[in-house]
Amino acid sequence: MKKSLLLVLAVFIGFAVIAQRHTIKPNLRTEKAINAQKIAFEPTKAYSIGQARNVVEPTSYKNSDFVTIVTFGSAANGYTYGYAGGQKAIITANNDLNTVTHFHRMGGTADPGGYSGDLGYDISTDGGMTWTAMHEIYVAVNNAGGTYYTDAARYPNHGIYNPIGNTDPNNAYVTYFAPTLDGTNGAGSWGGYAYGRAKIGTANDTIRTLKPSRPDEGMYQYIPDGYCVTALGDIWVVDFNQDWTSGAIVYQGTMIINHGVWNAAENDFVYTEELIDCPTTDNSRPALGQVAFSPDGMTGYICVLADNGEVPFATGVSYYPILWKTTDAGATWSDPISVTLGGPDGIGGVHNYLSDDDIAALFLPPLPAREEIPFTTAFDFDISVDYAGNPHIAAVVGVTGTAYDILSAYPFTAAMDITSLDGGNTWIAYDCGSPYTFRGLFPDDTYSEDNRIQISRNPSGTKMFVSWIATYLPGITDNNQPDIWTRGIDVVAHTLTARDSSGVLLDQPINVTEFTEGMWQAFMGTMSDVTIESNGVNTIPMTYLSTGASTFDPAAPVVFKYIQDFKFSEADYLITGINDDIQKTKAAISVGQNFPNPANGETTVAVTLKDATTVSFEVINMMGQKVYDVPATNYGAGIHSFSFDASTLANGVYFYTVTAGEEKITKKMIVK
Repeated sequence: MKKSLLLVLAVFIGFAVIAQRHTIKPNLRTEKAINAQKIAFEPTKAYSIGQARNVVEPTSYKNSDFVTIVTFGSAANGYTYGYAGGQKAIITANNDLNTVTHFHRMGGTADPGGYSGDLGYDISTDGGMTWTAMHEIYVAVNNAGGTYYTDAARYPNHGIYNPIGNTDPNNAYVTYFAPTLDGTNGAGSWGGYAYGRAKIGTANDTIRTLKPSRPDEGMYQYIPDGYCVTALGDIWVVDFNQDWTSGAIVYQGTMIINHGVWNAAENDFVYTEELIDCPTTDNSRPALGQVAFSPDGMTGYICVLADNGEVPFATGVSYYPILWKTTDAGATWSDPISVTLGGPDGIGGVHNYLSDDDIAALFLPPLPAREEIPFTTAFDFDISVDYAGNPHIAAVVGVTGTAYDILSAYPFTAAMDITSLDGGNTWIAYDCGSPYTFRGLFPDDTYSEDNRIQISRNPSGTKMFVSWIATYLPGITDNNQPDIWTRGIDVVAHTLTARDSSGVLLDQPINVTEFTEGMWQAFMGTMSDVTIESNGVNTIPMTYLSTGASTFDPAAPVVFKYIQDFKFSEADYLITGINDDIQKTKAAISVGQNFPNPANGETTVAVTLKDATTVSFEVINMMGQKVYDVPATNYGAGIHSFSFDASTLANGVYFYTVTAGEEKITKKMIVK
């Protein structure tokens, strides 16, 4: 009763805060959390059982600056990667085994006749250099004469279980956990879990278990979000408890936590299940739930994005991270820890990522003080834990427009690593960069996908890597042609990786897929939770989906694309990362990627100026010869376009340079 009264009081205080808010300018783009449609059953199809259907060798690109991308498997559709921001544990790595695994539903071109309710994996035991693909380890068989298999699996999570002391990949196991369509939450509903493991070195050594929902016990299984395998060999799974029995989805205010422990006698994991209270102010399910543990497997965090009424400044307005902590490998968990983003008790790095010019562009006068701005996370996030047991929450942060939405227009959001230096008592934030676009709609606005922000760490937990997908093309406002953007963080030295453009350090993330076949096509990009590390160089396993079409339809068959050799070395960490007490200064110049690119006719470059200045534009070839230029001319503050005809140029790689006053930025373009 006392807790309920406190929640009501917090809601009242929150609404009082709303009444005092400053006025946001009209016509600014906002987004709310996606209300995902129910993707349920698919028709029964013939399927074939097979192992290691193909072996993929790497393909080289002409320029050594480009990453190498290989195709290494397929699925009947793109929903295997989660749905509407529901990122799953799709790709993972084990540095001790030099092994990377990728888990998914079956079907598609590499599995003719395969059924999307079956599950399989692709594997590399040489750090991602070569792969065997389409190892099928779960086959749906339960068909009572109807249209669907009730044990058809969806949205799988997975990991690698490596017995302590083992160094041979063949003696390790691929583990998985996925929802099924068994209808135990009511007719035509989700309800079941499918989980199991497969021994890597023995093709037919697989075990699967089915667990139905238990509505009579108040346990309504749905679609698990969070999944991890700890260094101690335990598995943790996070699901939100939602009642399907009425035909609607009613959140029960609790999380279902599955804990898997290896049983040597059964040669398999044995799971226990418990409920953890997770109330929200409006009884809506949290936006997402994740779980992660430290490199030693002792300190872990369950985290959700929601509003539980414990942050008065945000109550009724914003989402924020809420965590449960363990320091004894999950034997006990703390009470919830709510992270205050904005307000007088907020995080300096959140207060200060907007420049004064940004605030003036967002609000009508009188402008708010930074501590008066209500901030929110978006609706995707990921979590990792560093060497010291501190949580790292990767989330897109922005200003709340009304209630539980985010002002998504560029440059008013930031991809952040929200972290603590003292185990969750106080908080700081690393600003990794501003996503250029926020939400993509596929196709015909029937499916939505946001930035899918994710985080990875090196094996020891001294480095963190944040990635997201975003589109940055002139005139494009939707995230429908995404690239993968990534930033590295040294959590010991508190430095960030930086781009180097013509000898000038740029405090920006790196576009991983730029000038590759994945450019503008990195749909539903995903990143491993752990890197492959050698001599201080971290190679980050990443994948994305491709349908082979210029537009993306997640219902179409997909092939999986693996980014083989994207890496950061120790020399890349060049920018001081903690700026909680420093207000952001708006860059004097911003230069976009030319569009279209590759170009074979007229192509355009967008240039944004903070103040009026002289601007020149030139294009040079690989020999350093100037092939096009616009002499220095005075331009006013704002956005300007530079267009030129590339049809007169020979095919190849070129560089264009924009000089504005004392600043100079150079980017690559392709003529084809």
